[in-house]
Amino acid sequence: MRLRAIRVKDPDDMGHDELHWDQAQDGAELIAEGDPEAAVPILEALAREVPRNPYAFFFLGAAHYELERYDKALKAYLTAIELAPDYLGALIGAGHCLRMVGRHAQALGMGKEVLRRQADDPEALYLLGATHFARGDTRAAAEYLERFLGTNPEPEVAIEAQGMLQVLAGDIVDATPVEDPD
Repeated sequence: MRLRAIRVKDPDDMGHDELHWDQAQDGAELIAEGDPEAAVPILEALAREVPRNPYAFFFLGAAHYELERYDKALKAYLTAIELAPDYLGALIGAGHCLRMVGRHAQALGMGKEVLRRQADDPEALYLLGATHFARGDTRAAAEYLERFLGTNPEPEVAIEAQGMLQVLAGDIVDATPVEDPD
């Protein structure tokens, strides 16, 4: 899952946003380099030192998500949302965590909230499509995944969405051989 980490624009921020963003970049870079394990202690320390930094918690959530620690990731994303209620990336992250732990109704709620705030948001469409797919809601999954593909997503995520659509259409054939030819 790739999450948007764009900055939050809060009129009451008084200039802290850029500082908060910069403070979280060491951890964010480690995640981007494929080392979320190393990012966790850096981001945990930042969260302790600057407990009002939503990016510290967002990237901490991203690191835990990559490590499949979904409960910890969810807690971090929810803290980011508390600090910056308009942080759509944190809503998406929390939604994916909820999806991964089987709390599908709540995951759908997160995705729908993002769409309420920003119509046709690609990441919300993907979250909703993937969640409906996990629930077995074929029609809804296909609708959201098709809408997502219409946003021209990055190839890696597009392939994932296309794969889900192929499964929904019954186009994926079991690759397990019936008999071992050897």
